[in-house]
Amino acid sequence: MDTHAIVTLPTHKTLTGRVPAEAILVYEIPRLPVDLLAAFRALEDLSSAVSDAMDSLGLFGAVAASELKPTLIGVSIVGQAVTVLNVPREGGVTDAVDSGRGLMGEQEAYNLAEPGDVVVIQGIRNGSNLGGQSATLAHRAGCTGAIVDGCHRDPNASMELGFPVWSRGVTPVTGKWRLRTAAINGPVDVGGVRVQAGDLVVADDAGVVFVPFDRCADVLAEAQRIHDGDSRQKADIARGITLSALARTKYK
Repeated sequence: MDTHAIVTLPTHKTLTGRVPAEAILVYEIPRLPVDLLAAFRALEDLSSAVSDAMDSLGLFGAVAASELKPTLIGVSIVGQAVTVLNVPREGGVTDAVDSGRGLMGEQEAYNLAEPGDVVVIQGIRNGSNLGGQSATLAHRAGCTGAIVDGCHRDPNASMELGFPVWSRGVTPVTGKWRLRTAAINGPVDVGGVRVQAGDLVVADDAGVVFVPFDRCADVLAEAQRIHDGDSRQKADIARGITLSALARTKYK
């Protein structure tokens, strides 16, 4: 059975009403073991190691930092995805402003998140999908960062919180009148990668990698194997191994 298709009613959450109840596709995402998450955090060259492991296993899940730029340098995160699907709002901006009704509902994802989760947004590019107040609420909920395939705004607010965002760029233009949140914790597309709620997210200066929930243990084992080989190679280089000997040695 596909665990991503299971919808369970929340046992300790009160919905905000920011999106229709039917737009919430998963209330409680499946959870990865705490020790597995800790083992991912212990990896050196985090996103590169995980990307290499994905390659070895025939999986695709990496998005380079040239596409999704980090706002905080030297920060890495590991956590499970809570997802948001934003789509262009019907009608013009003037009509939306006159209505006085915003249709952004990403706050429901923070409401359903658990500490350590990562907000993953498939968004629009002609307006912000996450602003300063939104980032503040995500941070308050315990989310460790946000991945936005689209733009965000108020970057100083999130950076002052130490809340990292990986996005297409920054804009002053609000998404309030330009988008509608169509789904929470449903499948999203980020940089050409299909992401489900509960999938693992790793991100650092090099970019973002999404690991399918049911392949996390396999990817971790392969990443650790690659890490061990890299460590032996680094040690040999540090002790002065010749280039010819280096070329003959199989590390991984």
